[in-house]
Amino acid sequence: MTDSADSEAEDAPSPGDDPGGDTFGVGIAVTESELRFVVNVPSDIDSGWTDPEAFQRLVERVTWEQLDQQQVLRSIAANAPTGETVFLGRVRLHPDGTVVDHTLAAPSFDDA
Repeated sequence: MTDSADSEAEDAPSPGDDPGGDTFGVGIAVTESELRFVVNVPSDIDSGWTDPEAFQRLVERVTWEQLDQQQVLRSIAANAPTGETVFLGRVRLHPDGTVVDHTLAAPSFDDA
């Protein structure tokens, strides 16, 4: 019985451990005719995500709640070359839609 208890103790999260959730990369792909919102999905995604379109819409909604959509898209359209995907950051979410955290930021196109 101690083996089982030891095993459970090792698997139990410790205080201060990662709060969980899945991390999605967010970017804008630049084509000749349009800008496309793209979501990079982790290969080990939680099984609680049952509808790929729903979580991608959620990631998009969270992104535009944090960033000024019009300003970001105008900046990308004016500065990013065709074929490039401009990385906006990452969003970590639980399948219930709870935002754990994010690293979203408007892109910077410095000539320096």
